[in-house]
Amino acid sequence: MKKNRNFIVVVVLLAIIAVVLLLTNSRTTFKRSLSDFAVDDTSTVTKIFMSDKNNNNLLLTRVDAGKWLVNNKYPGSKANISLLMETMLRLQVKATVPKAATENVIRDLATISVKVEIYQWKYRIDIFDWIHLFPHEALSKVYFVGGPIQSNMGSYMIMEHSSEPYVVFLPGLRGFVTPIYSPIEKYWRDYSIFRKALPQIASVRLEFPADPGNSFEVRNNQNRDVSLISLQDNQQVPVFDTLKVMNFLTSFRNINFEALLNDMDPHRKDSILATAPYCIISLTDTAHVTQSIKAFRKGAAPGEVDDFGKPAPYDLDRLYTLVNNGQDFTLAQYFAFDKILRPKMFFLPQLETKKK
Repeated sequence: MKKNRNFIVVVVLLAIIAVVLLLTNSRTTFKRSLSDFAVDDTSTVTKIFMSDKNNNNLLLTRVDAGKWLVNNKYPGSKANISLLMETMLRLQVKATVPKAATENVIRDLATISVKVEIYQWKYRIDIFDWIHLFPHEALSKVYFVGGPIQSNMGSYMIMEHSSEPYVVFLPGLRGFVTPIYSPIEKYWRDYSIFRKALPQIASVRLEFPADPGNSFEVRNNQNRDVSLISLQDNQQVPVFDTLKVMNFLTSFRNINFEALLNDMDPHRKDSILATAPYCIISLTDTAHVTQSIKAFRKGAAPGEVDDFGKPAPYDLDRLYTLVNNGQDFTLAQYFAFDKILRPKMFFLPQLETKKK
């Protein structure tokens, strides 16, 4: 009973101290909050919501350490979200806006800006950053990010319900932070197509509609034992280069597309998708989940030639890909794809290849 009473006394004293601190610092805290755009601990950020005047809305939600969801649908880009976190952590105020320019800046912010809402884990009782009690998710900051200043070395920002805009910059950045706060969904998505390590792969199937003789399937029997199956006759290839096949399978660890093309003119996109795909790639993992994509040749640019100076039959640098169960039409580079666009003959011994 005595222990419970002592505990209650301690809690009451701590609560009194907290109230006193809040009352004594309320004025200075309020003033500082008008220019306090930086987040002191980005590891506590749970959600970020951004919207602009063109009805673009973006919600970034932390689902795990280093993993985010974009609009509760797509995995987030680790690089882009890390840049945003670093920006929010290191933002600094460069200057206040001169009074003569304040009205114009506020008018611009009201018409062309991105609203940013930051949610964090907070504690209802936080004393001297030592005693933390009653954690909860709370809206911690709301501000508007405007365009660049005339020198392009800072951006205009203003806190919600404030009448004092500021020039804010990121130390070490020769430019302005406005583009980092983009509410456009596609800029925040993870652009990976395949991200499977060798032990996660059960099989990979490549179909070349225009060249069925080179279509094949590789089966990963684990313990560095693989099989090569010819799809033309569904027979196992007796002799092949095991090292090449293993390198082929390990190439699926990190295959990305370059750009999303979902907003391409519908007629043009439909015309491309109506053609026979150059290749269909299907990867089945050890959980028996199959992921398939279709690759399409991209037309060559006018005047483009191949290595022999002849007119190129297609774009030699890029191709189109239909990924994510047909939901996304994308542009990819042969630089990234060539290592997984291997025909069956690539894995055959040189002598047998010559006979072919």
